[in-house]
Amino acid sequence: MESNSKALKTALLIMDIQPLTMAMMGETATGFSATLKKAIAAARSNDILVLFVIVGFRNGFPELSAQTSNKNLLALRASGIPGLENPTVDPNVDVRPDDIVITKRRVSAFAGGDLEIILRGHRIDHLVLTGISTSGVVLSTVREGADKDYRLSVLSDACADRDPEVHSVLLGKVFPRQAEVLTADQWIAGLGS
Repeated sequence: MESNSKALKTALLIMDIQPLTMAMMGETATGFSATLKKAIAAARSNDILVLFVIVGFRNGFPELSAQTSNKNLLALRASGIPGLENPTVDPNVDVRPDDIVITKRRVSAFAGGDLEIILRGHRIDHLVLTGISTSGVVLSTVREGADKDYRLSVLSDACADRDPEVHSVLLGKVFPRQAEVLTADQWIAGLGS
């Protein structure tokens, strides 16, 4: 169960929740969206910074070299997936006009955006992670966040992946080595203590 959130400067990261990724999740997105909204509302009512991190590129994908050896980036560049140029946060979550939205250029929430500058500016030392996909942005951010000495929590029911088995292994076996894994309700209940 979540403990000591009040003693730490905490930020809730809503990662890669954009129309494209929500569409990839299909029917799962409806329940997932409700869980995210509940976590966002709890964070706001407890004066916890809510940060939206999305993946995106400039028109024509100049950040993606045609010579890259990164298979995922090559596939993105080749497909020219709509929604990655000039990306937005999915309108089904509670994003407000004055919210901080960070656009990153790679998988980790730290990669190619100004997340770390914002975290330092707010003296954040505890990150609560949510997002799509568990095997993508969440995994990469857990690894990099741990290397950067952040305290990490992962909200298991506010993360999603197209591969349920990978999702389960990451939440049950991999993430607990570097992060506290709990449900959104467990995290919210811990905010009051």
